[in-house]
Amino acid sequence: MSAGARARFAAEARSERPDLALLCLLLAAEADPELDERGMDRAQIELDRLAGMLPYGLRGGAAWASAVTELLGGRLGFHGTPADYDRLSSSLLHEVLLRRRGLPILLSVVWLEVARRAGAPVYGLGLPGHFVVGFGDPEEGVVVDPFAGGASLGAGPAESASGPRTPARTLDIVLRILNNIRAWAATRPEQSAVALWALDLSLLLPSHPASLRYERARVLVERGQFVAGAAELDAYAEVVGAVDAAAAARVRAEALSARALLN
Repeated sequence: MSAGARARFAAEARSERPDLALLCLLLAAEADPELDERGMDRAQIELDRLAGMLPYGLRGGAAWASAVTELLGGRLGFHGTPADYDRLSSSLLHEVLLRRRGLPILLSVVWLEVARRAGAPVYGLGLPGHFVVGFGDPEEGVVVDPFAGGASLGAGPAESASGPRTPARTLDIVLRILNNIRAWAATRPEQSAVALWALDLSLLLPSHPASLRYERARVLVERGQFVAGAAELDAYAEVVGAVDAAAAARVRAEALSARALLN
């Protein structure tokens, strides 16, 4: 992604109403250099086209859930498989629209964006290790699983073991997608460049865990960028030192070790 595209990602993330589809496409452009402005427009047009295939005049969460699932999961065959967890493309919105396969959260983005464009009362729900979509009142609405082709998870109070479920915010969804990409890259040392851009984009979000800066520094060191990695470790140690002097000392020791690798 060019500096201009990253600036656009950062600006959109800080806008009053961040556009989920646009952020997902800007994210995907990091992984796919061929995804240009025209390609992103095609993906947005496809979401509009799918929304236009839904019937008019629907009322209530159950009716919307049924119609969206019948279209996307039924007629068009959007769903996930275990093999999708092995593909980076399963986290890229334009690829998911093309293949009609993807991770739970990307399939949920398709459900969300298509339903939203058609006027449905829809929201995402982040569960431990999974992501689903709800229609209607969050407290009483119908919940479906796009990864399973839109299979219904029932209606009624949406509660988990940790308490009532809260609809996921747009930036929470984007950060979770980036976390998935980082997890994918973490098991593939040859994909450290992917881990790095996923971290870079995560750090452009207005709210993110401070530990991501430490993780980015470690990735830089692993990639042989010892000076840059050590500098970031020192900067992180300054932040941590205000609350945990021992942890800061350990991070500074890592920075010294990184610089020693230059010899």
